[in-house]
Amino acid sequence: MHTDYAFGLTQQSVILVTMRILIPVFAVLFCGPVWSKHLEADQDTSVPEGWIHAGRVASSDQVELTFALKQQNVDQLRRLLEQVSDPDSLNYGKFLSLEEVASLVHPSELTHKVVQSWLRGHGVRECRTVATQDFLQCDMTVQVAETLLPGSEFHRYMKGQRSLVRSPTPYSIHKDLSQHLDFVGGVHRFPPEMQAVSRAWTNGKQREVGFHLGVTPTVLRSRYNLTAADVGSAENNSQAVAQFLEQFYHPADLAEFMSLFGGGFKHMSSVARVVGTQGGGKAGLEASLDVEYIMSTGANISTWVFTNPGRHESQEPFLQWMLLLSNMSEVPWVHTISYGDDEDSLAVAYMERINNEFMKAGVRGISMLFASGDSGAGCRHLTKGNNAFRPSFPASSPYVTTVGGTSFKNPFKLTYEVTDYISGGGFSNVFPMPDYQVSTVNAYLKAMHALPPTTYFNTSGRAYPDMAALSDNYWVVTNRVPIPWVSGTSASTPVVGGILSLINDQRLLKGLPTLGFLNPRLYRLQGQALFDVTEGCHLGCLDEQVEGKGFCAAPSWDPVTGWGTPNYPALLAALLD
Repeated sequence: MHTDYAFGLTQQSVILVTMRILIPVFAVLFCGPVWSKHLEADQDTSVPEGWIHAGRVASSDQVELTFALKQQNVDQLRRLLEQVSDPDSLNYGKFLSLEEVASLVHPSELTHKVVQSWLRGHGVRECRTVATQDFLQCDMTVQVAETLLPGSEFHRYMKGQRSLVRSPTPYSIHKDLSQHLDFVGGVHRFPPEMQAVSRAWTNGKQREVGFHLGVTPTVLRSRYNLTAADVGSAENNSQAVAQFLEQFYHPADLAEFMSLFGGGFKHMSSVARVVGTQGGGKAGLEASLDVEYIMSTGANISTWVFTNPGRHESQEPFLQWMLLLSNMSEVPWVHTISYGDDEDSLAVAYMERINNEFMKAGVRGISMLFASGDSGAGCRHLTKGNNAFRPSFPASSPYVTTVGGTSFKNPFKLTYEVTDYISGGGFSNVFPMPDYQVSTVNAYLKAMHALPPTTYFNTSGRAYPDMAALSDNYWVVTNRVPIPWVSGTSASTPVVGGILSLINDQRLLKGLPTLGFLNPRLYRLQGQALFDVTEGCHLGCLDEQVEGKGFCAAPSWDPVTGWGTPNYPALLAALLD
């Protein structure tokens, strides 16, 4: 959807704009820094390891900035999400269309007018909006961008062949304007790397595979009790994975993977739709993994791939994907994303707004699944000898379902599962514990006698993950080569996504709504229909206090594997009403 600041305003409504609007606009245009305010004062602007400074950007160079306009009725949106996700509510499953979401959250006329006047006053006219009218993407010169955002200073950074334009200094805006914007994208935030790893490669060279029994679709379907008949058949069902930063899948890899490992169950060997641009280079291990395993657990279900190369130097690929969801009336019902960043490296205003976007998806009946990360509890060095665990976002969002990882107790047998020591998990330092998990998490905290010191984590924060699946020793075909020993929660997440897609399939065939935001219902089950994981701990800080250990698995829910791993027929029965 494109616009030149039309925003649906009539001429009459513009005439009726009062001096309440015009006064802050003039102030924005003409007053000095004394009136400024930092929108993202707590945003980490340091340059991550591996990025090399390549100099100041010319003032005439073009950048693209994304302005997140303040939304209306966010509290009402939150209440609606609670109602449509609560099986005891009369509104359970009564999801909204994109148009209904837009009418609820679209920014006020005042917000549109103030931002419009501010941008036009600086000569910015090349802008695009989305169906919900709460984002603006605008092209401008660096000189204009730095004038709009005092304090910003755009520099170019390189990492291999990748180039990025970012400001290493915080930006500010006029304090009156801050009432109308949540954040500005394209200024800060270096994109985090994807996390899938293969121990089949050492120092850039492939090891001899030899004899290896690893995780394949057959192993997963056997462990989680999927029969050959458990495949999709509903015409209106679909699922998706999202990829960023030159992570492409190759259709030939998917076809070969299914020919090697797709025997015994009906499946598709090609992606139904690619949203974005597929690159012509090598396939990414992460992308290959995600596509191959969501399509082998969620077998025979139409699958989309959202791909965002991030080639525009000022683009934030994750943010671009969120904008796509705000501009598409029809999107898949389940999305799995293997993406995350340290919670403390992101501005709270940015994370809160991203949470609003997750709520917008949830009230539409969309299930969002995020990998919990591959650093265990993480570790942040605060001062000398003083450490704390380091939660990851979006894994720590209260409005997504977060997936941890497990391993087989005996890697050479199809046995019960234990904690994968890399499985991300813990407690948010930003978001309070949502009501749906308070009793469950408090029970874990009271029952566990070997908890880390409470100085390492926030006992009242959103706890994650919510569930788990196998995350170790996968086979993946990438660039036409079968690769073993691929590990990470970026493996477990599409597996859980495919299983939820199968449950959606059966619900749709019965005329029921999709699962949508799963967590309120998942926690209501209290572990019913999942394989409880009770052994193993994940990584923590390497210090004398915790000696490299984070949290440990326990009966019922735990902050390493959540409620456990799916037992498909039991989970289907529990969720099929």
